[in-house]
Parts: sequence; structure tokens; C-alpha cells
Amino acid sequence: MTRLLSLCLFSFLLAGGSADSSAADSPERIPLWTGGAPGSVDRMHEPEKLDGTNVSNVHHPSITPYLPAQGKSTGTAILIAPGGGHQKLCLGHEGDALAQWFADHGIAAFVMRYRLCREPDSTYTLEGDAMDDTRRAIRTVRANAATWNIDPDRIGIVGFSAGGELAAYAGMNPQDGDASSDDPIERVSSRPDFEGLIYPGKSSTFTVKPGMPPAFIAFGFHDRDDISIGMAKVYLQYKQADVPCEMHVYSNAGHGFGFRPGTQTAAGDWPQRMCDWLIDNKLLTENLLTEKL
Repeated sequence: MTRLLSLCLFSFLLAGGSADSSAADSPERIPLWTGGAPGSVDRMHEPEKLDGTNVSNVHHPSITPYLPAQGKSTGTAILIAPGGGHQKLCLGHEGDALAQWFADHGIAAFVMRYRLCREPDSTYTLEGDAMDDTRRAIRTVRANAATWNIDPDRIGIVGFSAGGELAAYAGMNPQDGDASSDDPIERVSSRPDFEGLIYPGKSSTFTVKPGMPPAFIAFGFHDRDDISIGMAKVYLQYKQADVPCEMHVYSNAGHGFGFRPGTQTAAGDWPQRMCDWLIDNKLLTENLLTEKL
């Protein structure tokens, strides 16, 4: 473990961070800013609120790493942004379960806890605080790529619903690294190398330009029109911009199908379809993954 990661973990434990009782077997969370996120330092020690597998009251944004077993890494990594309408984070079917599946298939996964802009009395914003967390999370993974056995040019983001908005904006508005920064994390780019947009909201605000990261889109036929029709229009933007994109519309699914291990439906198999797509786009090493699928 690098000195940077050791410092992150040590500082987090001093701040009172620990694994949630609802996810006692989960890996330890790593704060995105050890001294507190900009704009949230005064609240960083407030405990998160748990409701089953849902989390709210996030003021100390973090990532939870799920890493492949030794010798099984493909070098590909995925940041996961759970949904929840920016009022909560649905860490069950849109977070930890998927992260473990990716890790079991040789893909390093990181579940992001980001600040929520639609909680009662929240002062956070989507374009500001939540996106600051998202860019910082991508940078954190990239800055520590060697430690986690990751190819820094194969780091993507998958977002569900509200988290899908963050994933889309990360590709639309990336930030270059600041080579002069004293913070090694800020020296690297926040641009994802690929995106998974799983029934994202706010599709009317998405714009696609040449040179953006390739995208994998999945949603249900029975989702609301602003998602099902909206994302079909977004796909056409990718086509027009000549940015590689694959879209899956699941005829028997609605909103929020996420990932639930053991689900015997076409929509339940979307992570495997995304892996096929990553292999086709040379973003995933086939020979290390084939035996697991």
C-alpha cells in the first residue's frame, strides 16, 4: 500500500470511519479528502444514516474498493455511482453487489458515496458538490492505479439513475490534472475512459461531442418516457458524434432493476453484456475474463 493510501485509511479511522453494520463484511471505505471535502469540513464527522442497504446524510464522501484476487486482475477498473434520486444512495442493488461481481470477474470496482443535493435542507448541488466528488473519485482511482494493479487508461464509471447523471456529466465535462498541485490526486485527469449509463435521469441535459468516452447504455422498455425515449435520443447523439456506443433496451424491465445476483432475466444479465462490450472495445482483457463468464 502506498504512503498516500495508508495516510487516507489512517486519517479516516481517526475520524471515526468504520464499516457499516449493514455491510460488516465489506472492504474499508477510503475518504476522497482526508481532511474533509471542500464545503463539508464542518460536517465531516456526522454519521451517515442507514436504512437497510440505503445510505443518506453523506458529508465525508468516500469510495469502497472491491479488488480482484491476487493474480486475477484484468487491469480494468470501474467506479460505481449508485442511484437514489440524490436523496439516498441505494448501495444494495446499485452498489456493493455489483462491485463484488466485477471483482470476482477480474475488474477492480469502487463504490462511491457522494454528497446528496436533494435531501431535506441540503445545501449541496449536483453540478458542484456531487460532481466534485465524482471527479475526485476518478482521480483517486487513477492516482493509485499502480497500487491497485489498474491500467490508468482503462478506468470507467457506471451510474444508475441519479448516479447515471454523474456518470454522464463526468464524460461530458472532464477536468485535466493540475501538474503544479501539491496534491498528487489533483495532478491526474478526471476523464473516464468509458461510461455505463444505466437508466440515468436528466437525459435531456446530455450532450455528446466527438472525442468523448465510449458509452454502454441500458434501460427498461417500461421506464418513464424521459428515460426510455430520452436515452434513445442520446444514443443518436453518440452515433452522430461518431463516439462508440451500445444500447440495450430490456422489454420486460422498468426502472431500478440494478443488479441482483441470481436474477434469471435478460435485464439481470446486463453486466455480462457490458463486459462483452468492453472486450469488443479493447477495454477489457478477454483471456483473463473468459473463464469466469
